[in-house]
Amino acid sequence: MDFSVKPVLTGERTVLRPFTEDDADRIRTILEDPEVIRFTFEPSTELTPERLRAWYGSRSAQADRLDLAVTDRVTGELVGEVVLHEWDPAARSCTFRTLIGPRGRGRGFGTEATRLIVGYGFEELGLHRIQLEAYRHNHRALRVYERVGFVTEGVRRETQVRDGEWVDEVLMAILDHEWPGVSSTAR
Repeated sequence: MDFSVKPVLTGERTVLRPFTEDDADRIRTILEDPEVIRFTFEPSTELTPERLRAWYGSRSAQADRLDLAVTDRVTGELVGEVVLHEWDPAARSCTFRTLIGPRGRGRGFGTEATRLIVGYGFEELGLHRIQLEAYRHNHRALRVYERVGFVTEGVRRETQVRDGEWVDEVLMAILDHEWPGVSSTAR
């Protein structure tokens, strides 16, 4: 499998498109959001403008992963990202991750973006399994993943200290043969 083809995936509310270096300033604003920090990465992670330009400017050249910008279909505004990475060719599986900034929340963008990239993974890339990890206290994300058809496979207990408390990670996955049954209802 080769992830060098970076598609544009269009839904009713969102368009998923390849990143460009020009997206760095908007994504930096999203990554500075307290909720994104709380559920995505360590607050001490240094996100300089130069580092973000280099990272997002190079996403389209990566043949081992698929990073797509989540944009509002009406305005074109960048509101988040979806990623398939950690490709395992023997298992035909990938790990999925996403983040949606404050201007994209509560509008169905996260659910639709997840549905679009999961569908692409199964229907176009021929994946067998898509897995993810999410903090147990990230209730909004867990609801989205369940709505799209991900099934909880386990919990890693007290894996990190976040905001001064130990947090659990929920392990979820969806398989290719499960997708047809949920794809029409994953809205």
